[in-house]
Amino acid sequence: MIEKKMNVAILFGGRSAEHEVSLQSAKNIFDAIDKEKFNPILIGIDKSGKWLLNDSAKFLLNADDPKLIKLNQAGESVALIPANNGEITNLDDSSTSQKIDVVFPILHGPFGEDGTVQGLLKLANLPFVGPSILGSAVGMDKDVMKRLLCEAGLPIGKFVSLKLSDEIPDFTAIKSKIGLPFFVKPANMGSSVGIAKVHNESEYADAVKDAFNYDVKIIIEENIPGREIECAVLGNADPKASVPGEIKSTHEFYSYEAKYIDENGAVAEIPAKLPEETIKKIQELAVKTFQVLECEGCSRVDFFLKENGEVYVNEINTIPGFTKISMYPKLWAASGVSYTDLITKLIDLAIERFENERKLKTNYIG
Repeated sequence: MIEKKMNVAILFGGRSAEHEVSLQSAKNIFDAIDKEKFNPILIGIDKSGKWLLNDSAKFLLNADDPKLIKLNQAGESVALIPANNGEITNLDDSSTSQKIDVVFPILHGPFGEDGTVQGLLKLANLPFVGPSILGSAVGMDKDVMKRLLCEAGLPIGKFVSLKLSDEIPDFTAIKSKIGLPFFVKPANMGSSVGIAKVHNESEYADAVKDAFNYDVKIIIEENIPGREIECAVLGNADPKASVPGEIKSTHEFYSYEAKYIDENGAVAEIPAKLPEETIKKIQELAVKTFQVLECEGCSRVDFFLKENGEVYVNEINTIPGFTKISMYPKLWAASGVSYTDLITKLIDLAIERFENERKLKTNYIG
């Protein structure tokens, strides 16, 4: 008897500034997913928020050029309606629908990685890959994330958070508290979008203004000189850490351009050349960060390693990139898990969590 393939909706694109990164990730997941087990269904979200059911042969335009890649707008307009039995409804022809068994959201940044889509998928009673609502929300907000890590006693750098309505501290006050240079970032963004490294007073105002273009809350972080180390985490109740890898950027810092545009923008050394005790320490901190922030499924944890051996948690990425040069799949490949097997494992973890949650009571009988 031939086992029926599971319909896996790859949900990608989105309204954030990381839209184009998501397109690249979706292409690689579609290419690598085990098509003997899964029937991938491509649902692209355009920059206005419209959901489009796309043909696998032409869902992207300029697919091989990260500078020009675009979502094909010719797809059918669809919607996910809660309590609709996991069916995607065609808005142009309501008589047709597409059954979904599990969702693989590969939406980077706000409106996808921050708990918004995760909430919709829970309402729709669908299993989905990656952390749930809480883990996604706190992992996305760098201010809340750092406060929770600090409360748990994990090593993090000095930082200040500012809201759009706050009075902006002058440069001298930040310099005395954080030191020079320092980084200015949107609190809710990834892929190094809106980040600036500030060396002097003339750069400060522009960096704050630019960061507020992407979020109503920003953070100012101390610069921690040292090596940039990344570690992937996989699992639900018993998460495991990959071998660590090192990012060696040819830019002043690991910027958006270095990550996704400039092919020579960074070199990844996987596994990183580290003493065994440092590897163990990083892996333990990665898992601890994952658990403190209530994550499940997958995440990538980024660190700074100082010359004296001190390790600092920089941040977590709850929907890490799956592009050709992304660290998360590469770290697991170096740990013995192929790209295709990794995707299968993530889907299995999504279903495992869903089945556990289905056992919970939804009404109270005294």
